[in-house]
Amino acid sequence: MEVKLAFPQDSPPLSIISAAKIAGVSLTIDPTLASGSVPTLHFSSGDFIHGVNTILRYIARAASVSNFYGQDAIQAANVDQWLEYAPLILSGSEFEAACSFIDGYLASRTFLVGYGLSIADIVVWSNLTGTGQRWESLRKSKKYQSLVRWFNSVAADYAGALDEVTSAYVGRRGIGKSPAPSLKEKMPGLKENTSGHQIDLPGAKVGEVCVRFAPEPSGYLHIGHAKAALLNKYFAERYNGRLIVRFDDTNPSKESNEFVENVLKDIETLGVKYDVVTYTSDYFPKLMEMAESLIKQGKAYVDDTPKEQMRSERMDGVESKCRNSTVEENLSLWNEMVNGTKRGTQCCVRGKLDMQDPNKSLRDPVYYRCNPDPHHRVGSKYKVYPTYDFACPFVDALEGVTHALRSSEYHDRNAQYYRVLQDMGLRRVEIYEFSRLNMVYTVLSKRKLLWFVQNKKVEDWTDARFPTVQGIVRRGLKIEALIQFILEQGASKNLNLMEWDKLWTINKKIVDPVCGRHTAVLKDRCVLLTLTNGPDEPFVRILPRHKKYEGAGKKATTFANRIWLEYADASVISVGEEVTLMDWGNAIIREVKTDNGTITQLVGELHLEGSVKMTKLKLTWLSDIEDLVSLSLVDFDYLINKKKLEEDENFLDNLNPCTRREALALGDPNIRNVKQGEVIQLERKGYYRCDVPFVRSSKPIVLFSIPDGRQKSTSIGSGA
Repeated sequence: MEVKLAFPQDSPPLSIISAAKIAGVSLTIDPTLASGSVPTLHFSSGDFIHGVNTILRYIARAASVSNFYGQDAIQAANVDQWLEYAPLILSGSEFEAACSFIDGYLASRTFLVGYGLSIADIVVWSNLTGTGQRWESLRKSKKYQSLVRWFNSVAADYAGALDEVTSAYVGRRGIGKSPAPSLKEKMPGLKENTSGHQIDLPGAKVGEVCVRFAPEPSGYLHIGHAKAALLNKYFAERYNGRLIVRFDDTNPSKESNEFVENVLKDIETLGVKYDVVTYTSDYFPKLMEMAESLIKQGKAYVDDTPKEQMRSERMDGVESKCRNSTVEENLSLWNEMVNGTKRGTQCCVRGKLDMQDPNKSLRDPVYYRCNPDPHHRVGSKYKVYPTYDFACPFVDALEGVTHALRSSEYHDRNAQYYRVLQDMGLRRVEIYEFSRLNMVYTVLSKRKLLWFVQNKKVEDWTDARFPTVQGIVRRGLKIEALIQFILEQGASKNLNLMEWDKLWTINKKIVDPVCGRHTAVLKDRCVLLTLTNGPDEPFVRILPRHKKYEGAGKKATTFANRIWLEYADASVISVGEEVTLMDWGNAIIREVKTDNGTITQLVGELHLEGSVKMTKLKLTWLSDIEDLVSLSLVDFDYLINKKKLEEDENFLDNLNPCTRREALALGDPNIRNVKQGEVIQLERKGYYRCDVPFVRSSKPIVLFSIPDGRQKSTSIGSGA
C-alpha cells in the first residue's frame, strides 16, 4: 500500500520520518502543507490520519521490527507515555528539565521501555537531534552522561537510517528552515508596519542574504535582545538566507560559559533557528594579524596616553602625542602589549582616522587594549583583546555577512564601521538600523542589571522582576506573546517607549482561552460561612477546569455545610441578602457575627432554586476541608519607580523600595496537581504561573501573579 506523508516544509516531523526508516515503513514525502499544519498520512485507499502521535502509533503497529510498540500492553502504555512526553524536548523553556529527567531515568536502563529498542527511543532521540546546536553543545559536556550514553548507542546501532534523515532535515540551527514567510504569514492577523509594506533589506537577494545575531556573553538575553534576534530570524527566513549566532566574546572580565549556555537557551526559547554558532575569539589570531598590518601601513598606532586624558583629547579634537610615532616604535610597543608587560599594559592600539571629524566616533577609536583576565574559552593565551568597534566589521566581512542589523543608538558609529572596513581592505557590509526597544520603568543595560544581581536585589538573572527572556517567561509570559509584540513593531527606526501593558494584554489573549480555573482565599483574610441546610456530609462533583475548553481537563470540587469566603466579600454582605456561590447556587445570609467591628462568621442557608441573575454578589468559596492546599501568592512591581530615566539620571536614585509582595492563601485541592510553569486562573483574582509546585503539605505552592494589562493583583501581602 502506498503511503504519503504530508507536512509543512518549515517543520518536518523528524520523529515520524526516523521511525518509519527504522520500522521499514515506506513513505512518500510531500512537504507542501501550509506552515502550522499538522502532519497527515495519506493511504492509497483514500484513508488518512492526522497528528504526530497518531501517525507514530500507526508506524509502531505496522513495523517489521519486533516489539517496536513494546512486548505487551503495559509496555505499549509506557511507549504511549513517552510519546506524550517527548514534545517537551522541543519546548525551549523545558529542554534542560526534560534532559535532566531522561538522564535520571536512563541511569540504570539501556532502553526507555523494556529490554529492546522501541519507537519511544527513536522519538526521543529524534527530538533531541532536532534541537540542533543546543543538544550538540550539551552532548559534548559531561552534564548528562546517561542520556549521552544512550543517545550515542542508538546513533551507532542505527547510523545508516538516522544519518540519512538528519542530514536531510536537520541543520546546526535545528529542524527545518522556513521558506521565508512574510510577517502576515508568520503571525496570522498581524498588522504589517505602518507604511503598509513589507520590510525590505537594501540590496538583498533571495538566497544570498546572510545576517548575524551577535550577543556579548556578559549576561542573559533581555527583551531588547529578543527584538534583535527575532528581526534577524525574520530576514533570514524571508530571503531564504543564513543566520549566524556569533558570541562577541572580546571582554574576558565580563564573560562566562554560564552566559553562553543561557544565551543559547534563550535563543531556543525564542524559536530562533540558526545555521551556525561562532565566536569572535575564533578569529583572535587573524584580528591580531590585521592590527599589526594596519600599524605597518600607518593606519593605526600605539598610544600610552592616560585614559581620562585620551577621552578629553578626543572630545576636544586634540591629536595624541603618539599619533606620529614611527612604525618601528609602534611595533615595539605592540609587542609589549601582546606579551602583557607592565609597559604594554599602559598602552592601547588606536586607529588613525580623523581627529577633526565632527563625528567623534571617527576620532581615532581604540582598536586593541590589554586585559590580564583569563578568557572563558581560550584561558590566558592572550593578553590583548580587540574592541567591538574593531572586531565586529572584520568578523562580519570574513563570515560573509551581507547585512548587519544594529539598533539606531549606534547610528553615529555607522561611519566608523564603514571606515574601518575600508582601511582593512575588506568588502562592504550593509548596515540596517532598527529602533532600540525601550520599556517603561525598566533598565536594559546589562551593567545595571548585573548590579541588581550582585547586590541581591533580585534572586538571579531569571528573577521574575527582570526583563530577561527567562525572567519574563518565569513571570508567566508566553513566548508567542513576546514574538507577536515584537513583530508588530517591525523594523521601525522610530524611538518608542513601550508599555508593558500592551505585551501583557497580548499574553492574556493567549492564556485565557486555555488555562484551568481554580479557587483560592487569602489565609488571614477569610471568613467562615455556615450553611444551616447544607449537606450533612461533604460530597464531590467533577467539574471542568475551563467551561469553554475541554482540553483543560477536570477538577474535583467538594461541597460542604461550612465554606470559606474572602473577608472583602463578607464585609459587603448585608443580613437577609441573597448571594450566588459560584458553581453551586444561591444562598441567603441570615446572620453576620462580629467582634469589635471585625466580621468573624456568617450564617446562612442555601436557596438553590433562587435565580443567579437576580443577585448582585457572585462569590468564590472553598469548603472547609483538610485537603485545602497552602499557597504563596506572589505579586511584583517594577524595579525602578520612574517611567523613563533620562541619560543624566542615576538609576540608583530611582529604585523602587518594594518590588515583591507575598500573601498566604488557601487553595482548592486540585492545585496540588498543577505543574511547574503551568498557567492557571484563580477565579476573581487573576492569572498565575506555578513557580514551585506541590512538594509536601508543609511547604506552600508558589504562584506568581501574571499581569493582564489592566488591573493590579488582589494578592496584597508583605513587601520585600
